[in-house]
Amino acid sequence: MSQIEKLLKSLEENPKHVVFTDLDKILKHFGFEGREPKSGSSHVTYSHPLLAEILTIPHCDKHVKPVYVKKALRLIRQLKDQF
Repeated sequence: MSQIEKLLKSLEENPKHVVFTDLDKILKHFGFEGREPKSGSSHVTYSHPLLAEILTIPHCDKHVKPVYVKKALRLIRQLKDQF
């Protein structure tokens, strides 16, 4: 099992204790592009060329809220179902 697969499994099992850098790493692995705000915002916007939905996650040093993790996992599942 690769490091990304282990990390993904960990997120699925416990979406409450996810660090932003781990979620960012997984999203980028699956082809999401992150856009950092130019100024005035702390949210990072992720998009994927095969998906119409955009994911916006607040960038923080603490844990990401589970609602954002669950939404990211749902989008990753949609991508996996396409292949």
